[in-house]
Amino acid sequence: MASLLHLPTRRDMLLGTGALFAWAYMPKLARAEGRDPRLLVVVLRGGLDGLGMLAPVGDPDWVKLRGDKGLALDGKPPALPLDSFFALNPAMPNLNRLYQARQATIVHATATPYRERSHFDGQDILESGYDRPGHADSGWLNRALALLEADGRVDPRGARALAIGPTTPLVVRGAAPVMSWVPQRLLPASDDTQARLLDLYRHTDPKLARALEGRRDLLAVGRAAGISAVTAPEDERTAGFARLRRYFNDVAVTAAKYLARPDGPRVGAVGVSGWDTHINEGATAGVLANLLGALDGTIPAFEQNMGETWKETVVVFITEFGRTARINGTEGTDHGTGTVAWIIGGAVKGGRVIADWPGLKEANLYEDRDLKATTDLRAVLKGVLQDHLRVDERALAATVFPGSENVKPMAGLV
Repeated sequence: MASLLHLPTRRDMLLGTGALFAWAYMPKLARAEGRDPRLLVVVLRGGLDGLGMLAPVGDPDWVKLRGDKGLALDGKPPALPLDSFFALNPAMPNLNRLYQARQATIVHATATPYRERSHFDGQDILESGYDRPGHADSGWLNRALALLEADGRVDPRGARALAIGPTTPLVVRGAAPVMSWVPQRLLPASDDTQARLLDLYRHTDPKLARALEGRRDLLAVGRAAGISAVTAPEDERTAGFARLRRYFNDVAVTAAKYLARPDGPRVGAVGVSGWDTHINEGATAGVLANLLGALDGTIPAFEQNMGETWKETVVVFITEFGRTARINGTEGTDHGTGTVAWIIGGAVKGGRVIADWPGLKEANLYEDRDLKATTDLRAVLKGVLQDHLRVDERALAATVFPGSENVKPMAGLV
């Protein structure tokens, strides 16, 4: 978490996370219906602890599993009850507001087909739409766009990719033209991103690789000595999370302004790193609470800047996998399986938590450590693409999510 709490250097800017917006495409059927739908996909990279965001307070094994580290209705602060079984992290009052207004739905115990614990492979599967890693030529969102017909108000040949910031996320790579934008205020790269780049530079620029290794080792020594974001002075941690909130807000405002423009894009994707909470996760007062609070704080800005188009908007939040059901020895969670996905927007038929709940007894945990995934995330994504953008179900199974014929679109989300 140290990388979230220091001002970025020039090198950090080269390693930061960006936001990518696919150019204006819209299906003919939606136009014939008099609709002008918008879709934004937010990829939370690092693996989100779904149990730390949405707690099954009605499960009799919940307290036994997490004890005083878990969300509770009588906690300090108390969790926000959504129904008789699930309660939301108190850092997310805006999501709660949308839920009560029936503009938000949360799907629990969900995951992609991936059942290992590598960020790299998990993110490849999440963003490519395939059922195994190794398909880095295109992403499911771009393939969905390529199936749709341009609406004629924006010439896709006129879109120019801005050569600022990191590589285009896999979810939006492909044949459909893409424009990109990167916030001026960038966060330093996650440990996983730095590991990818270090491996690349070992083969292409050994001197730079050695410099990066030296910086990494110096930080490791500092952490071992207790010099880290976890033990940083309170004012430093507060300032770091304030920068995080400003960064998230910049992304949300810019995405909304692009999507709301009459001649702008209709579909987009945003990648946000930092969810790998191995240490000091803190569901109510630590890293996770601050991450969720920063993300939740973008909702009013996004709503406001979408204006009238909010009523035709869906925003989808997804991550590559969940975290372990139990808290580890460093007050965090490790790479897991089942997690949450959620959708918000004026077009959402919300006010629901959707879950085929697997239970938290030891015998019910996946490999004796994870929340078991009982809902295929592709069903959620298919449901949104089919009902919101009117992508054909056969094309969803054959082209957007190849080999997913047995995964039916989840109906009634929008």
